Formats: sequence, structure tokens, C-alpha cells
Amino acid sequence: MEYDNYFPDTDLDLSFTSTTTDRTFTSSSARSSLARSSLTLSFNDRLSTTTTPSNTTTTLNHRRYDPHWTSINAAKTLSSDARIHLRHLKLIRLLGTGNLGRVFLCHLRDCPNSGEFALKVIDRDSLTTKKISNVEIESEILSLLDHPFLPNLYARIDASHYTCVLIDYCSKGDLHTLLRKQPNHRFSISSARFFASEILVALEYLHAIGIVYRDLKPENVLIREDGHIMLSDFDLCFKSDVTPSFKSTPASSLSPSSNRRRLRNHRRGREEMVAEFAAEPVKAYSRSCVGTHEYLAPEIVAGNGHGNGVDWWAFGVFLYEMLYGTTPFKGLNKEQTLHKIVSNDDVAFFEEEGLEEANDLIKMLLVKDSSKRLGCVKGAQDIKRHRFFDGINWPLIRNYKPPEFGKKSKSRDGYVSGLSSSLRRRKWLWLALAKLLRRRSNSKIQSNSNYYRYYVE
Repeated sequence: MEYDNYFPDTDLDLSFTSTTTDRTFTSSSARSSLARSSLTLSFNDRLSTTTTPSNTTTTLNHRRYDPHWTSINAAKTLSSDARIHLRHLKLIRLLGTGNLGRVFLCHLRDCPNSGEFALKVIDRDSLTTKKISNVEIESEILSLLDHPFLPNLYARIDASHYTCVLIDYCSKGDLHTLLRKQPNHRFSISSARFFASEILVALEYLHAIGIVYRDLKPENVLIREDGHIMLSDFDLCFKSDVTPSFKSTPASSLSPSSNRRRLRNHRRGREEMVAEFAAEPVKAYSRSCVGTHEYLAPEIVAGNGHGNGVDWWAFGVFLYEMLYGTTPFKGLNKEQTLHKIVSNDDVAFFEEEGLEEANDLIKMLLVKDSSKRLGCVKGAQDIKRHRFFDGINWPLIRNYKPPEFGKKSKSRDGYVSGLSSSLRRRKWLWLALAKLLRRRSNSKIQSNSNYYRYYVE
């Protein structure tokens, strides 16, 4: 694919200048308030060789057969100091604006088949001391991640007053945008279960290495080309110590579930023992008030300090929004929303067939008392056992087929919109040929108009 029409090559300098707009990283949602600033980038040799060393953050490279890592290593081999510099990257277009900086689509100049990357560019001169600290936190956490539902950090580049992080590009946008396109802004139960399962596994991994996420919302869930998810934006995270434990527990003492095999073994008089691995930062503690207000846990709003339970509260809000099209405590304004979060009012649920298990899970996650909230003690293990997730083969979840969201709608002439470009071209060629034949014929041609119509089932 040729991108030179976006940023043409020159021998001296490659610049891109623009002003940020009131948008999120991947979405135009109004739930995030963003700073306005001007950003100028000069991608040339002088900038990337006379500033602080690049790639100061150690990156993981466990996926040795990943073509992106192969390209990165090839670019490092061609580099004089075995590092990735800005001059090695070619910008394609602006993807969006986040709380800390701007994100560009790019690829490696010397590796035309390298694939596409996302380059997050932070202008440190435009940030407060607190936000600069968040930049360092995000970079540190990105350097620790090695998980299919979390981003790879391919390189960190410090150039002049810019900090740039090179991560995975998710071509299918974010979950919030996808959700807004659905009827009534709601996913089907099966689609919601798919996304919730992958997010649960990602949160489990983060908690296992002592990271409390604190920013779960559909805008921060990106969708890869293969349809699987990737969490993004780690600037609000905080780290804590975690002590893993492993023990065998009788199945009868675990949280209720409709697992048929366990019930069958129990009836036969055999007590099934279940191996439990728990790695939950139960001692995590912070007094910071951060996050998106519709997803804030009551302990954050009250200002009494919080821990790992805020992620499981947000997970309940997230699941509710996917199934109901809105967040459970949404008010007319921010103050009313926060008041509903800390009040004792019950959450409204639909009495729809198939939602019983989901509603039960959400109720157990949206418990005001964090010590009684599902997941706060044993983490994701307790949540995985809930009957809403019955049938999920967790070790193979990465191989599950993602839901499809293709829309079929007929235009005024009866043709199905959403046809592939090749089918559209073929359709119009047939129509043009039929029109030409009618013009040349001396007699009126009686034809079946359906002959020239193509439908996609």
C-alpha cells in the first residue's frame, strides 16, 4: 500500500503540524475531557541523533515468530546503534488524541512489509508534572506486558521534548464506537460474553503482576484486525505487591455454578477437588480520584481509598453497558451520576429471557461494599466460575471466533448495501452492459431485472 500522498519523502525534513481536537484516542465520545495543544513533529536525522537515547525502556520479545517483531529486529540490525529512531518511522495519518498525547498510524521505512504500528507521541513540555509522571507509569507498565489481549511495546523513543511509544495498531477501532452502531446500542448476549471473557482474562493478567487498571471503559477496548480485543491507555494504573497462591479446594465449597460434570460427580459420591491459582493484589491501596465518572467505584467517589476492587466494579458497569446500551448509574449530569453511585438505589434490570445469568453477575460485581464484591478476594477465578461464563474453555479463548457485525440494508433500488468493492464493480458493469444492449436493440428487450441484482446473504 502506498502512503506517500500523506507524508511525502524529502531529503531534509519530514514535518507534520496540527492542532488537537476535543476527541478521545479512538472515539469521539464526550465522556473524556482533553487538553488542547499544538504539536509539531520533525522526523529527521538531527532530531533523533542529538537528543536523549531512545529505547530507554526494556521491551519484551517473547513472540519470536510475530512478523512485527521480526521487522523491528530487522530495523534495529540496519540501525547504526541497534536502536529504533524516529527517522526509521513513516507517518501515515492521525488516528486520534488521548489524554496525554496524539496517536499516529505508521510503518517502518526500511521494511515495506513490516505491517502497521501505532505511534503515541507525547509532548512533555505541554504536560503538568503529574501527567509527566503518568507518562512514565504507562511506559513502565507497557514494558512489563506480554499478553495477547494487551499491547506490545516495540520501542520507546525519547527525542527532544517528545516521548514516543511504538505499540500495536488495532485496525477495527474501539468497542465504544462499535457499540454505538448496534441497534439500541446493545450487544447480543453471546457478543457481550465474548468481549467480557477476553477483558476478564486481560484484567486477570494485569492483577497477577500487581497492576490495578482503573480505566476500564469501551473507549479503551480496541479491536484488532482478527476481531479480538486489546486494552489500551495505562496512564491511570498503579502497581502493588501481589502474593500468588495455589491450593486444591473442594468443588462444593466454591461459588455456585451449573457445571454439569461437577454436579454429576457430586451425585455419584465423589468429591471433586479443584486446583485454585490466585494472584490478586488484595493489599493494593490508593487515595487518588481518577477514572471516568460513570465507571467510578463508590470507594473512589467517597474518597476513602481504594484497591483492586475498583476494576471489578468497572467490569460490572462495562458488562451492563454492553447489554443495556447505557451505564447503570448514568444521571442528567456528572454530579447526579456520582450521587447515584454512592446511594443505595437499586440498579434497573430488564426481565428479558437469557439475561438472568448476566444480571446476577452484574449484581455481584456492583456491590457497594468492596470487601463483599465478587472478585476482590480471589480475583478473576471467582468470576470465571459464574454461570454466565459456563461453557467457556478459558485456555483456548484466544482461538474463539469473534462475533461478526456486518449490516445488511437495502438501498432504494433494492440492492444490498455493504457489497464488496469487486461485487459492486461487477454489478455496475452488468447494468452498464444491459443499458448498452437496450440502446442498440431496435426492438424493446424484455428482461428480468432481478438477473442483474447481486445479494449478499
